[in-house]
Amino acid sequence: MNEINKHIETKAIRTQIERTQFLEHSNPLYLTSSYVFEDAEDMRASFAEEKERNIYSRFTNPNTSEFVDKICLLEGAESGYAFATGMSAVFSTFAALLDSGDHIVSAQSVFGSTHTLFTKYLPKWNITTSYFKVNEVDTIENLIQPNTKILYAESPTNPAVDILDLELLGKIAKKHNLLLVIDNCFATPYLQNPIQFGADLVIHSATKLIDGQGRVLGGVTVGRADLIREIYLFSRNTGPALSPFNAWILSKSLETLAVRVDRHCENALKVAEFLEEHKNINLVKYPFLKSHPQYEIAKKQMKQGGNIVAFEIKGGVEAGRKFLNAIQLCSLSANLGDTRTIVTHPASTTHSKLSKEDRLEVSITDGLVRVSVGLEHIDDIINDLKQALQ
Repeated sequence: MNEINKHIETKAIRTQIERTQFLEHSNPLYLTSSYVFEDAEDMRASFAEEKERNIYSRFTNPNTSEFVDKICLLEGAESGYAFATGMSAVFSTFAALLDSGDHIVSAQSVFGSTHTLFTKYLPKWNITTSYFKVNEVDTIENLIQPNTKILYAESPTNPAVDILDLELLGKIAKKHNLLLVIDNCFATPYLQNPIQFGADLVIHSATKLIDGQGRVLGGVTVGRADLIREIYLFSRNTGPALSPFNAWILSKSLETLAVRVDRHCENALKVAEFLEEHKNINLVKYPFLKSHPQYEIAKKQMKQGGNIVAFEIKGGVEAGRKFLNAIQLCSLSANLGDTRTIVTHPASTTHSKLSKEDRLEVSITDGLVRVSVGLEHIDDIINDLKQALQ
Protein backbone atom coordinates (compact mmCIF):
# COMPACT_ATOMS: atom_id res chain seq x y z
CA MET A 1 0.00 0.00 0.00
CA ASN A 2 1.70 3.22 -1.10
CA GLU A 3 1.46 6.58 0.63
CA ILE A 4 -1.36 7.76 -1.65
CA ASN A 5 -3.54 4.80 -0.69
CA LYS A 6 -3.06 4.26 3.02
CA HIS A 7 -6.15 5.58 4.80
CA ILE A 8 -9.12 3.38 5.60
CA GLU A 9 -11.52 5.54 3.58
CA THR A 10 -9.31 5.16 0.51
CA LYS A 11 -8.72 1.45 0.99
CA ALA A 12 -12.47 0.82 1.13
CA ILE A 13 -13.01 2.60 -2.18
CA ARG A 14 -9.87 1.87 -4.22
CA THR A 15 -9.45 -1.85 -3.54
CA GLN A 16 -10.65 -3.45 -6.77
CA ILE A 17 -10.27 -6.75 -8.53
CA GLU A 18 -8.71 -6.76 -11.99
CA ARG A 19 -10.88 -5.04 -14.58
CA THR A 20 -12.32 -6.95 -17.50
CA GLN A 21 -11.75 -6.01 -21.16
CA PHE A 22 -14.55 -3.46 -20.79
CA LEU A 23 -12.49 -1.39 -18.29
CA GLU A 24 -15.45 -0.77 -16.00
CA HIS A 25 -15.04 1.89 -13.30
CA SER A 26 -17.29 0.04 -10.82
CA ASN A 27 -16.81 -3.67 -10.39
CA PRO A 28 -19.39 -5.75 -12.27
CA LEU A 29 -21.58 -8.49 -10.88
CA TYR A 30 -20.39 -12.03 -11.47
CA LEU A 31 -23.67 -13.94 -11.30
CA THR A 32 -22.30 -17.34 -12.21
CA SER A 33 -22.36 -20.56 -10.24
CA SER A 34 -19.30 -22.06 -11.96
CA TYR A 35 -16.34 -21.35 -14.23
CA VAL A 36 -14.92 -23.04 -17.33
CA PHE A 37 -11.41 -24.39 -17.87
CA GLU A 38 -9.10 -23.97 -20.83
CA ASP A 39 -8.31 -27.68 -21.09
CA ALA A 40 -7.99 -30.91 -19.07
CA GLU A 41 -4.67 -29.89 -17.54
CA ASP A 42 -6.04 -26.51 -16.45
CA MET A 43 -8.98 -28.28 -14.81
CA ARG A 44 -6.74 -30.82 -13.05
CA ALA A 45 -4.30 -28.18 -11.79
CA SER A 46 -7.14 -25.99 -10.55
CA PHE A 47 -8.74 -28.75 -8.47
CA ALA A 48 -5.29 -29.74 -7.19
CA GLU A 49 -4.91 -26.11 -6.06
CA GLU A 50 -1.69 -25.76 -8.00
CA LYS A 51 -3.03 -22.45 -9.28
CA GLU A 52 -5.26 -19.85 -7.68
CA ARG A 53 -8.43 -19.42 -9.69
CA ASN A 54 -12.22 -19.54 -9.40
CA ILE A 55 -13.75 -23.01 -9.71
CA TYR A 56 -17.21 -22.80 -8.20
CA SER A 57 -18.96 -19.90 -6.46
CA ARG A 58 -19.50 -21.94 -3.32
CA PHE A 59 -15.69 -21.79 -2.98
CA THR A 60 -14.82 -18.33 -4.34
CA ASN A 61 -16.27 -15.69 -6.64
CA PRO A 62 -14.78 -12.39 -7.84
CA ASN A 63 -17.41 -10.41 -5.91
CA THR A 64 -16.91 -12.26 -2.64
CA SER A 65 -13.14 -12.07 -3.08
CA GLU A 66 -13.31 -8.30 -3.49
CA PHE A 67 -15.45 -7.94 -0.36
CA VAL A 68 -13.13 -10.16 1.69
CA ASP A 69 -10.03 -8.37 0.41
CA LYS A 70 -11.46 -5.03 1.52
CA ILE A 71 -12.33 -6.29 5.01
CA CYS A 72 -8.84 -7.80 5.34
CA LEU A 73 -7.26 -4.46 4.42
CA LEU A 74 -9.47 -2.54 6.84
CA GLU A 75 -8.89 -5.00 9.71
CA GLY A 76 -5.20 -5.62 9.03
CA ALA A 77 -5.86 -9.34 8.47
CA GLU A 78 -3.95 -11.88 6.39
CA SER A 79 -6.94 -13.68 4.91
CA GLY A 80 -10.69 -14.17 5.22
CA TYR A 81 -13.85 -15.93 4.11
CA ALA A 82 -17.34 -14.50 3.53
CA PHE A 83 -20.58 -16.13 4.69
CA ALA A 84 -24.29 -15.94 4.00
CA THR A 85 -24.99 -14.44 7.46
CA GLY A 86 -23.19 -13.29 10.57
CA MET A 87 -24.27 -16.37 12.50
CA SER A 88 -23.00 -18.69 9.76
CA ALA A 89 -19.65 -16.94 10.20
CA VAL A 90 -19.77 -17.55 13.96
CA PHE A 91 -20.83 -21.19 13.66
CA SER A 92 -18.47 -22.07 10.82
CA THR A 93 -15.51 -20.49 12.61
CA PHE A 94 -16.07 -22.61 15.71
CA ALA A 95 -17.02 -25.76 13.80
CA ALA A 96 -13.90 -25.56 11.65
CA LEU A 97 -11.43 -24.99 14.48
CA LEU A 98 -12.82 -27.05 17.36
CA ASP A 99 -12.70 -30.81 17.93
CA SER A 100 -14.85 -32.98 20.18
CA GLY A 101 -13.74 -32.44 23.76
CA ASP A 102 -12.51 -28.86 23.25
CA HIS A 103 -13.49 -26.02 25.55
CA ILE A 104 -14.33 -22.33 25.02
CA VAL A 105 -13.97 -19.48 27.49
CA SER A 106 -16.40 -16.72 26.50
CA ALA A 107 -17.65 -13.42 27.81
CA GLN A 108 -21.11 -13.94 29.25
CA SER A 109 -22.52 -11.01 27.28
CA VAL A 110 -22.92 -12.41 23.77
CA PHE A 111 -25.64 -12.28 21.13
CA GLY A 112 -28.59 -14.55 21.94
CA SER A 113 -28.03 -16.91 19.00
CA THR A 114 -24.34 -17.25 19.89
CA HIS A 115 -25.35 -18.17 23.45
CA THR A 116 -27.74 -20.79 22.05
CA LEU A 117 -24.94 -22.16 19.87
CA PHE A 118 -22.69 -22.52 22.92
CA THR A 119 -25.30 -24.04 25.21
CA LYS A 120 -27.48 -26.16 22.92
CA TYR A 121 -25.65 -27.15 19.75
CA LEU A 122 -21.91 -27.33 20.39
CA PRO A 123 -22.45 -29.61 23.42
CA LYS A 124 -23.84 -32.20 20.96
CA TRP A 125 -20.23 -32.59 19.82
CA ASN A 126 -18.86 -32.52 23.37
CA ILE A 127 -17.67 -28.92 23.06
CA THR A 128 -18.26 -26.97 26.26
CA THR A 129 -18.20 -23.30 27.25
CA SER A 130 -17.41 -21.44 30.47
CA TYR A 131 -18.53 -17.82 30.86
CA PHE A 132 -16.91 -14.84 32.56
CA LYS A 133 -18.67 -11.59 33.40
CA VAL A 134 -17.49 -8.55 31.46
CA ASN A 135 -16.66 -6.72 34.71
CA GLU A 136 -14.77 -9.72 36.11
CA VAL A 137 -12.04 -10.33 33.55
CA ASP A 138 -9.72 -11.29 36.41
CA THR A 139 -11.62 -14.61 36.59
CA ILE A 140 -10.75 -15.62 33.01
CA GLU A 141 -7.57 -17.49 33.88
CA ASN A 142 -9.41 -19.49 36.54
CA LEU A 143 -11.78 -20.79 33.84
CA ILE A 144 -9.04 -21.99 31.48
CA GLN A 145 -8.76 -25.77 31.31
CA PRO A 146 -6.19 -28.06 29.65
CA ASN A 147 -8.65 -28.52 26.76
CA THR A 148 -9.48 -24.81 26.34
CA LYS A 149 -8.81 -23.71 22.76
CA ILE A 150 -10.66 -20.42 22.18
CA LEU A 151 -11.15 -17.21 24.13
CA TYR A 152 -14.17 -15.38 22.69
CA ALA A 153 -15.80 -12.01 23.24
CA GLU A 154 -17.87 -9.25 21.69
CA SER A 155 -16.83 -5.65 22.28
CA PRO A 156 -18.94 -3.59 22.48
CA THR A 157 -21.35 -6.23 23.75
CA ASN A 158 -24.90 -6.84 22.55
CA PRO A 159 -27.13 -5.27 23.81
CA ALA A 160 -25.71 -3.57 26.91
CA VAL A 161 -22.69 -2.00 25.12
CA ASP A 162 -20.15 -3.09 27.70
CA ILE A 163 -16.50 -2.81 26.66
CA LEU A 164 -13.84 -5.46 27.11
CA ASP A 165 -10.14 -4.63 27.22
CA LEU A 166 -8.95 -6.25 23.98
CA GLU A 167 -5.29 -5.73 24.83
CA LEU A 168 -5.75 -7.61 28.11
CA LEU A 169 -7.63 -10.42 26.37
CA GLY A 170 -4.82 -10.63 23.82
CA LYS A 171 -2.21 -11.01 26.55
CA ILE A 172 -4.22 -13.73 28.32
CA ALA A 173 -4.74 -15.64 25.07
CA LYS A 174 -1.05 -15.47 24.21
CA LYS A 175 0.03 -16.52 27.70
CA HIS A 176 -2.16 -19.63 27.58
CA ASN A 177 -1.72 -20.38 23.86
CA LEU A 178 -5.41 -19.78 23.09
CA LEU A 179 -7.02 -18.46 19.93
CA LEU A 180 -8.58 -15.07 20.58
CA VAL A 181 -11.74 -14.59 18.50
CA ILE A 182 -13.51 -11.20 18.64
CA ASP A 183 -16.94 -10.29 17.28
CA ASN A 184 -16.36 -6.73 16.02
CA CYS A 185 -19.87 -6.17 14.64
CA PHE A 186 -20.84 -3.15 16.76
CA ALA A 187 -17.58 -1.30 16.14
CA THR A 188 -16.91 -2.14 12.46
CA PRO A 189 -13.36 -2.07 11.06
CA TYR A 190 -13.62 1.72 10.92
CA LEU A 191 -13.83 2.22 14.69
CA GLN A 192 -11.79 -0.68 16.04
CA ASN A 193 -9.26 -3.27 14.85
CA PRO A 194 -8.98 -6.17 17.34
CA ILE A 195 -6.02 -7.74 15.51
CA GLN A 196 -3.94 -4.76 16.66
CA PHE A 197 -4.59 -5.90 20.24
CA GLY A 198 -3.79 -9.58 19.73
CA ALA A 199 -6.92 -11.12 18.19
CA ASP A 200 -6.30 -14.10 15.90
CA LEU A 201 -9.69 -13.86 14.19
CA VAL A 202 -12.31 -11.14 13.81
CA ILE A 203 -15.96 -11.83 12.95
CA HIS A 204 -18.55 -9.44 11.52
CA SER A 205 -22.23 -9.65 10.83
CA ALA A 206 -22.04 -7.59 7.65
CA THR A 207 -25.84 -7.38 7.75
CA LYS A 208 -25.48 -4.56 10.26
CA LEU A 209 -23.38 -1.39 9.85
CA ILE A 210 -21.26 -2.77 7.02
CA ASP A 211 -24.35 -2.93 4.78
CA GLY A 212 -25.87 -0.08 6.73
CA GLN A 213 -29.12 0.11 4.83
CA GLY A 214 -31.07 -3.00 5.86
CA ARG A 215 -30.87 -4.65 2.44
CA VAL A 216 -28.86 -7.86 2.53
CA LEU A 217 -27.51 -10.53 4.86
CA GLY A 218 -23.84 -11.38 5.14
CA GLY A 219 -20.99 -12.35 7.43
CA VAL A 220 -17.21 -12.51 7.32
CA THR A 221 -14.32 -13.92 9.34
CA VAL A 222 -10.81 -12.55 8.85
CA GLY A 223 -7.47 -13.11 10.53
CA ARG A 224 -4.53 -15.50 10.46
CA ALA A 225 -4.10 -17.23 7.10
CA ASP A 226 -3.56 -20.70 8.60
CA LEU A 227 -6.81 -20.47 10.57
CA ILE A 228 -8.77 -19.06 7.64
CA ARG A 229 -7.52 -21.98 5.54
CA GLU A 230 -9.28 -24.40 7.92
CA ILE A 231 -12.43 -22.26 7.92
CA TYR A 232 -12.36 -22.12 4.11
CA LEU A 233 -12.04 -25.90 3.76
CA PHE A 234 -14.90 -26.47 6.20
CA SER A 235 -17.11 -23.91 4.50
CA ARG A 236 -16.39 -25.02 0.94
CA ASN A 237 -17.70 -28.46 1.92
CA THR A 238 -20.64 -27.35 4.05
CA GLY A 239 -21.86 -24.48 1.88
CA PRO A 240 -22.55 -21.33 3.97
CA ALA A 241 -21.09 -19.10 1.22
CA LEU A 242 -22.08 -15.49 0.64
CA SER A 243 -23.94 -14.90 -2.62
CA PRO A 244 -22.15 -12.85 -5.31
CA PHE A 245 -24.97 -10.29 -5.39
CA ASN A 246 -24.86 -9.71 -1.62
CA ALA A 247 -21.06 -9.52 -1.75
CA TRP A 248 -21.30 -6.86 -4.47
CA ILE A 249 -23.75 -4.84 -2.36
CA LEU A 250 -21.57 -5.14 0.76
CA SER A 251 -18.42 -4.21 -1.09
CA LYS A 252 -20.09 -1.06 -2.41
CA SER A 253 -21.39 -0.33 1.11
CA LEU A 254 -17.84 -0.33 2.46
CA GLU A 255 -17.11 2.66 0.24
CA THR A 256 -19.42 4.80 2.40
CA LEU A 257 -18.70 3.10 5.75
CA ALA A 258 -16.58 5.92 7.17
CA VAL A 259 -18.96 8.77 6.36
CA ARG A 260 -21.98 6.80 7.54
CA VAL A 261 -20.42 5.65 10.81
CA ASP A 262 -19.15 9.17 11.56
CA ARG A 263 -22.74 10.44 11.44
CA HIS A 264 -24.09 7.42 13.32
CA CYS A 265 -21.63 8.11 16.15
CA GLU A 266 -22.31 11.84 16.18
CA ASN A 267 -26.05 11.23 16.47
CA ALA A 268 -25.68 8.44 19.04
CA LEU A 269 -23.60 10.56 21.39
CA LYS A 270 -26.22 13.32 21.28
CA VAL A 271 -29.00 10.78 21.94
CA ALA A 272 -27.05 9.37 24.90
CA GLU A 273 -26.48 12.85 26.35
CA PHE A 274 -30.18 13.67 25.98
CA LEU A 275 -31.27 10.44 27.68
CA GLU A 276 -28.78 10.87 30.52
CA GLU A 277 -30.52 14.11 31.50
CA HIS A 278 -34.09 12.76 31.22
CA LYS A 279 -36.06 12.31 34.44
CA ASN A 280 -37.72 9.06 33.31
CA ILE A 281 -34.41 7.23 32.71
CA ASN A 282 -32.62 5.16 35.33
CA LEU A 283 -29.45 4.40 33.42
CA VAL A 284 -27.78 5.19 30.07
CA LYS A 285 -24.84 3.27 28.63
CA TYR A 286 -22.82 4.53 25.70
CA PRO A 287 -19.09 3.84 25.36
CA PHE A 288 -18.08 7.49 24.88
CA LEU A 289 -20.15 8.84 27.78
CA LYS A 290 -17.84 9.57 30.70
CA SER A 291 -20.35 7.78 32.94
CA HIS A 292 -19.76 4.48 31.12
CA PRO A 293 -17.90 2.09 33.47
CA GLN A 294 -15.36 1.19 30.77
CA TYR A 295 -15.06 4.70 29.28
CA GLU A 296 -11.26 4.81 29.46
CA ILE A 297 -10.91 1.41 27.77
CA ALA A 298 -13.32 2.46 25.03
CA LYS A 299 -11.32 5.63 24.39
CA LYS A 300 -8.11 3.56 24.20
CA GLN A 301 -9.29 1.06 21.58
CA MET A 302 -12.11 2.77 19.65
CA LYS A 303 -12.08 5.87 17.45
CA GLN A 304 -15.67 6.75 18.42
CA GLY A 305 -18.44 5.18 20.50
CA GLY A 306 -20.52 3.45 17.82
CA ASN A 307 -24.22 3.81 17.07
CA ILE A 308 -25.79 1.74 19.87
CA VAL A 309 -27.21 3.34 23.01
CA ALA A 310 -28.68 1.23 25.82
CA PHE A 311 -30.90 2.72 28.50
CA GLU A 312 -33.30 1.64 31.22
CA ILE A 313 -36.69 3.29 31.61
CA LYS A 314 -38.14 3.86 35.06
CA GLY A 315 -41.19 1.69 35.62
CA GLY A 316 -39.94 -1.63 34.23
CA VAL A 317 -41.80 -3.72 31.66
CA GLU A 318 -45.01 -1.70 31.61
CA ALA A 319 -43.20 1.60 31.14
CA GLY A 320 -41.06 0.02 28.44
CA ARG A 321 -44.14 -1.26 26.63
CA LYS A 322 -45.78 2.17 26.74
CA PHE A 323 -42.59 3.74 25.40
CA LEU A 324 -42.37 1.33 22.45
CA ASN A 325 -46.05 1.79 21.61
CA ALA A 326 -45.62 5.59 21.64
CA ILE A 327 -42.72 5.61 19.16
CA GLN A 328 -43.74 7.35 15.93
CA LEU A 329 -40.66 8.01 13.78
CA CYS A 330 -38.23 5.30 14.85
CA SER A 331 -38.70 1.68 13.83
CA LEU A 332 -39.49 -1.25 16.12
CA SER A 333 -37.21 -3.96 14.81
CA ALA A 334 -34.69 -6.54 15.99
CA ASN A 335 -32.08 -5.36 13.49
CA LEU A 336 -29.42 -2.69 13.99
CA GLY A 337 -26.94 -0.62 12.01
CA ASP A 338 -29.52 0.69 9.55
CA THR A 339 -29.88 4.23 8.19
CA ARG A 340 -33.17 4.21 10.11
CA THR A 341 -33.15 4.54 13.89
CA ILE A 342 -34.32 1.27 15.43
CA VAL A 343 -35.67 0.68 18.92
CA THR A 344 -35.52 -2.82 20.39
CA HIS A 345 -36.59 -4.41 23.66
CA PRO A 346 -33.96 -7.16 24.11
CA ALA A 347 -35.72 -9.05 26.92
CA SER A 348 -38.68 -9.84 24.65
CA THR A 349 -36.82 -10.16 21.33
CA THR A 350 -33.10 -10.77 20.71
CA HIS A 351 -32.43 -12.28 24.17
CA SER A 352 -35.87 -13.71 24.93
CA LYS A 353 -34.52 -17.29 24.85
CA LEU A 354 -32.45 -16.57 27.95
CA SER A 355 -33.99 -17.01 31.38
CA LYS A 356 -34.65 -13.84 33.36
CA GLU A 357 -31.79 -14.79 35.67
CA ASP A 358 -29.38 -15.20 32.75
CA ARG A 359 -30.49 -11.88 31.30
CA LEU A 360 -29.85 -10.09 34.57
CA GLU A 361 -26.38 -11.65 34.66
CA VAL A 362 -25.55 -9.70 31.50
CA SER A 363 -27.30 -6.46 32.53
CA ILE A 364 -30.45 -7.04 30.47
CA THR A 365 -33.21 -5.82 32.76
CA ASP A 366 -36.90 -5.96 31.85
CA GLY A 367 -36.83 -2.22 31.18
CA LEU A 368 -33.67 -2.16 29.05
CA VAL A 369 -34.08 -0.61 25.61
CA ARG A 370 -31.49 -0.72 22.83
CA VAL A 371 -31.46 2.08 20.29
CA SER A 372 -29.57 1.69 17.04
CA VAL A 373 -29.21 5.37 16.19
CA GLY A 374 -29.66 6.06 12.50
CA LEU A 375 -28.92 8.85 10.05
CA GLU A 376 -32.11 10.90 10.33
CA HIS A 377 -31.73 14.49 11.52
CA ILE A 378 -30.75 14.39 15.18
CA ASP A 379 -33.55 16.77 16.22
CA ASP A 380 -36.18 14.44 14.76
CA ILE A 381 -34.69 11.38 16.49
CA ILE A 382 -34.56 13.11 19.87
CA ASN A 383 -38.04 14.60 19.50
CA ASP A 384 -39.50 11.15 18.86
CA LEU A 385 -37.74 9.67 21.89
CA LYS A 386 -38.80 12.66 24.00
CA GLN A 387 -42.51 12.41 23.15
CA ALA A 388 -42.49 8.63 23.67
CA LEU A 389 -40.83 8.96 27.08
CA GLN A 390 -43.58 11.33 28.18
